[in-house]
Amino acid sequence: MTSPAPHTLSLDAEALYGSLLDGVRRLATPDTALVGIWSGGAWLAERLATDLGLKTPHGVISSALHRDDFSSRGLAVGKDATHLPFEVDGRRILLIDDVLYTGRTTRAVINELFDFGRPASVTLVVLVDRGGRELPIEPAFSAARIALPDDERVSLDRTPEGRFQFHFERV
Repeated sequence: MTSPAPHTLSLDAEALYGSLLDGVRRLATPDTALVGIWSGGAWLAERLATDLGLKTPHGVISSALHRDDFSSRGLAVGKDATHLPFEVDGRRILLIDDVLYTGRTTRAVINELFDFGRPASVTLVVLVDRGGRELPIEPAFSAARIALPDDERVSLDRTPEGRFQFHFERV
């Protein structure tokens, strides 16, 4: 059982979503497809697609099949499976995630994305960049940059009404 992290940091997820929306608006073109990383990134991509009035449906991508820690995490199949309702080849992809930490999930979903074709480009945007990178991965846009100890985790939650909020825990 994990204990809650001390409340030393306060983040307004809804306010940060507004910043993310502005950043995505600047980066997206008419041929851009949004792809959200399961689960928080998928929630963000869904809302962004609606708020931007995009014609192309957003996609959802899972890192499960390409994780480098597969042996310790196992495979969760089902609702978190990849669903890309558009042609990936030649498409500009805007990859959306809630929290960027080591970069390992981003690497895994890029590998998964290339299983579906060769996009023209892949651009990463995140709600929160918490630093601590283990791989040379950098978002084109992040709504916030924070520092957390290695034993603390932050994740995005969604209320039944669809509002975003952050959850902090000690791991």
